[in-house]
Amino acid sequence: MPICMPARLLFAVLVGGALPLPSFAAARPKPSAAAAAAEAPSYAQREAVQAFALALAEDAPFNAAWVLRQLGQARYQASVARLVMPPPAGTAKNWDAYRARMVDAQRVREGVRWSQRHATDLARAEKDYGVPAEIVAAIVGVETYYGRITGNFRVLDALATLAFDFPSGRSDRSGFYQDELRAFLRWCHAEGRDPTSVRGSYAGAVGLPQFMPSSILRFAVDYDADGRIDLGDHGADVVGSVAHYFAEYGWSRGEPTHFSVTAPTDKAALATLLAPDIVPTFSAAQMTELGAELEPAGQRFAGPLALVELQRGEAPPTYVAGSRNFYVVTRYNWSAYYAMAVIELAQQIKVSR
Repeated sequence: MPICMPARLLFAVLVGGALPLPSFAAARPKPSAAAAAAEAPSYAQREAVQAFALALAEDAPFNAAWVLRQLGQARYQASVARLVMPPPAGTAKNWDAYRARMVDAQRVREGVRWSQRHATDLARAEKDYGVPAEIVAAIVGVETYYGRITGNFRVLDALATLAFDFPSGRSDRSGFYQDELRAFLRWCHAEGRDPTSVRGSYAGAVGLPQFMPSSILRFAVDYDADGRIDLGDHGADVVGSVAHYFAEYGWSRGEPTHFSVTAPTDKAALATLLAPDIVPTFSAAQMTELGAELEPAGQRFAGPLALVELQRGEAPPTYVAGSRNFYVVTRYNWSAYYAMAVIELAQQIKVSR
């Protein structure tokens, strides 16, 4: 079917809807933003969305009509477009403030309770994948406070908004979100889920571990072998999926995540060490030659290291020497602050169990 067919006609042919008749209603006041969104044409009526549906159906176990029926239920969410925007320019990073939020006493207590409740699954996952139980538990704690904050957006709405109405004012990521929308529809179809029933974050992340749909397809596992992947209530699937995610990104069993380090005072040497950012690049000997002072265990470490800088507002920054496992934690969320919060929460959970 030609994609160039007029939008209203293609939509009607694919989903069996009737063409709307012209309206001769009298002029009326301009509707509010919420009312305008409710009255806006369905995503399924857009030619770009119909092209998306046809392309997706070419290599999927469903047809374009099914895709358009789902997208016909999606609604633009202005709050999603607002929340995806970056923080205001000049916002200072502060590790101390971030740590205080993510590694507070209550979150540690909840982490201990969650770990005890899922101890069998955590021990099994550590054996299967090599990822420490406390790291898995800390991911769930930082991501959703052990299920307290999983997001209440319809994932279908969030992904459609960001796929087809990505806001201006920042780099365009609509292609990324179109890929995530494809993955979401594939997952829902495979498991017989109603796409309108799935709730998640404003960015479309799902469940206790906040997996994006593409990560669900690639990394999530049915760890309790019940025939479904449930990242909400089923602790086994959550544990197995997070551990599998880390293993697939190269988690090295038994390797430390980081070492204490004093950064060099020479500005050129410091700039050299910081240039690769969080990518482990330097040997312990190379870091020492550039003036970094590693703790004894770090000096003996055989793998590559990265000098990781954690800014603290107006206070002097903190530095750690991150290993490959530190880098793996950043594959979950590409932030050294996030990784360090997960690691420190994990340490607190371990010593408090």
